[in-house]
Amino acid sequence: MPHDDAVTVRVVTDVTDDIVGAFARLIPQLSSSAPAPTRDEIQAMIDSDANHVLVAEDVDGTVLGSMTLIVFRIPTGIRAWIEDVVVDGDARGRGVGEVLNRHAIELAYALGSKTIDLTSRPSREVANRLYRKLGFEERTTNVYRHNPDHDPAVADS
Repeated sequence: MPHDDAVTVRVVTDVTDDIVGAFARLIPQLSSSAPAPTRDEIQAMIDSDANHVLVAEDVDGTVLGSMTLIVFRIPTGIRAWIEDVVVDGDARGRGVGEVLNRHAIELAYALGSKTIDLTSRPSREVANRLYRKLGFEERTTNVYRHNPDHDPAVADS
């Protein structure tokens, strides 16, 4: 997949109307059940020292995609996690996802991370091919998620 040299990536440092609008447009393309973050929620994300909200933009400043890189310290070292990667449907095929991920990889290692993890649904075949191309290796592990709606002890509290 060729890169579009007109696509640039930056870390979001200010919440603008354009950023709020971009998330309102992109998040429904990522998840049918999660609402787009509010201005205050986006502000909280960028205010967190662990979060690095990245956006890929066209030459005119249009946000074509986004992701969140989380870099954190645990007892075994500094680790990174990539979450909520989404490329606008109209921009797919331009290498936006690759540019976003390469930027996140460089940033994570520059911040001292020993490894970078992510998850991707098997149905996202194009994304999974990209992750393998970028050097991510599938791990043999169980991924668990706790949902308070499914835990009677929490739901009854």
